[in-house]
Amino acid sequence: MVQTLKQYPDESINVNAGPIRSFGESYQQMVEDLIDTMKAHTLDALSAIQIGYPYQLMVIRENSTYIAYANPRIITQSDAFDSIERSHYFHNQPITVKRYKTLSLVYENKKGEMKTKIIDNKEEAALFQRKLDYLFNTTLIDRLLPQQREQAVKALAGKGHMPDISDAFCPPESKKVYFVSVADKLLFFMFLSLFLPLFPLSKETLSGWYTYDKFAFPAILFLMMGFFFYAQHEAKKYKQCSSCQIGNNIGVMVKRSVAALAFAIGAYFLVNPY
Repeated sequence: MVQTLKQYPDESINVNAGPIRSFGESYQQMVEDLIDTMKAHTLDALSAIQIGYPYQLMVIRENSTYIAYANPRIITQSDAFDSIERSHYFHNQPITVKRYKTLSLVYENKKGEMKTKIIDNKEEAALFQRKLDYLFNTTLIDRLLPQQREQAVKALAGKGHMPDISDAFCPPESKKVYFVSVADKLLFFMFLSLFLPLFPLSKETLSGWYTYDKFAFPAILFLMMGFFFYAQHEAKKYKQCSSCQIGNNIGVMVKRSVAALAFAIGAYFLVNPY
């Protein structure tokens, strides 16, 4: 039976859907309702919550076949990209969000059988992620920053344009990792130097290693300072990047700075030949 599609600003869509535990007659009817509603509105996919069923179920049309995904979960995701998307719930207004091109997922089919699937296509992956969002109390607008969310609300009211958030997320590869990589290599050799007194080495050899330790310690501290300031630059540019947040950055700095200090003290007492 064709059901009424929820549209913004209907907030009854904002609930956490419960898992499917039984695949009996009522479940089969729910799947049929989703398919009938999709056909009536010419939709490629639909989540159960969009027609008022608060369950973890979506149906996606693949060619001419309608596939039911019960209790779907994404296991891994990679290859981030900016996806311009439209949803019937938001009256097909375009909104740019971050998605992943390659997904591995698990789900239960119409019979309740556990299945796995790999998606490696931008359009298919974005569609799946958008429908999955609805099952966990998330919509396209929820993925926007507060200022952009306000802009989107105005656009939905016919007062403006939808925001573009292509610069709001993490860079694919952050250059700050180079600071950490060099620091880790210096720390590794500082750590190895602590074991040199166990071997019959000359004072000249120990002196050379101790000189290395004396220069490596401040070098690591300077690298961590460079890491912190560059990370703060990224945090301002990519506001929704969780790995850019100050707490994470301070943790990286403290762990390596403390390790460098410990190795430097150990070198003074163990490697110093004088």
